[in-house]
Amino acid sequence: MTTDPLLPATPDSPVAVSTMHRLESAASLDGLVAAVGRLARFMPDGAVDTWLRGLPVGHALHPFLTDLPIGFWASSVAIDLRGRASEETAADALVVLGLASTVPAVVTGLAEWRRLPRPDSRTGALHAALNGVAVGLFGASLAARRAGARSTGRGLSLAATAVTAASGFLGGHLAIARRVGSRHPDAAGPGAAEGLPLPD
Repeated sequence: MTTDPLLPATPDSPVAVSTMHRLESAASLDGLVAAVGRLARFMPDGAVDTWLRGLPVGHALHPFLTDLPIGFWASSVAIDLRGRASEETAADALVVLGLASTVPAVVTGLAEWRRLPRPDSRTGALHAALNGVAVGLFGASLAARRAGARSTGRGLSLAATAVTAASGFLGGHLAIARRVGSRHPDAAGPGAAEGLPLPD
């Protein structure tokens, strides 16, 4: 996969940019890269991989599939904040839908991740790990809700939302700043990074 070369941060770089440069250069994340790599080995090749990366529809499926869990969970948190007992069942159902919808997001994310060069794979591995933490927190939130500990469940959902936001920033960096998503070459516009060809 072709990406823009890493350029050194300058004294005038925003803090977020400098932080991302440090993450991309952090060899300490390579253990996490290896762990995600072990999961990625289970990903299929051939036509299934082509579809998981979205090439037949023009570009990667992963970014918009992540909107599903984020949307469900954000809606659940919004209902929680309203604090109406009559809406508790709806809030809980949205947590469940968010957890279920992580499956296609994870699968397509791994299909994208396994083609990343090392600097970007570090960012992607941290993105994946944070998503795993968020899923765990939302799962714990659901368990607390079903046990009747609604205040704990709401608190866990808020914590999970903060983790999801941090993960989303990393995903946005990969998609927008680093432009690493798969795309059919015919779908790329002027100025876009080189598109990825369809497999033979």
